[in-house]
Amino acid sequence: MSKRAALITGITGQDGAYLAAFLLEKGYSVYGTFRRTSARNFERLEYLGILNDIELIPLDLLDQSSMVFALRTTNPVEVYNLAAQSFVGASFEQPVATGEITGLGMVRLLDAVVTSGLHPKIYQAST
Repeated sequence: MSKRAALITGITGQDGAYLAAFLLEKGYSVYGTFRRTSARNFERLEYLGILNDIELIPLDLLDQSSMVFALRTTNPVEVYNLAAQSFVGASFEQPVATGEITGLGMVRLLDAVVTSGLHPKIYQAST
């Protein structure tokens, strides 16, 4: 029996890292996404001792093709969208970019699921 695969956007954040640890304990294959343009900060994953147990994939919530690639590469049965603008100050300074990432990013992700031809369960964390 093959392992269930889960894809977590925002895996480098606090909630994403703890969710990854939980899913690994449950026997999942865990894939996590990180922003291609961000400084790579895998500190939380290292702290939890799970960095070597997950596969990291670059993904941009503004680029639907990167989402389709991530979905087709991982073939997840569950997708957890935890990626978002995480700095309150930046959300006020850049409201349009925040809307693009936090709001329309989810719309793009849903469309990418349809485009990929997969049928995972999807969890959307919203703030």
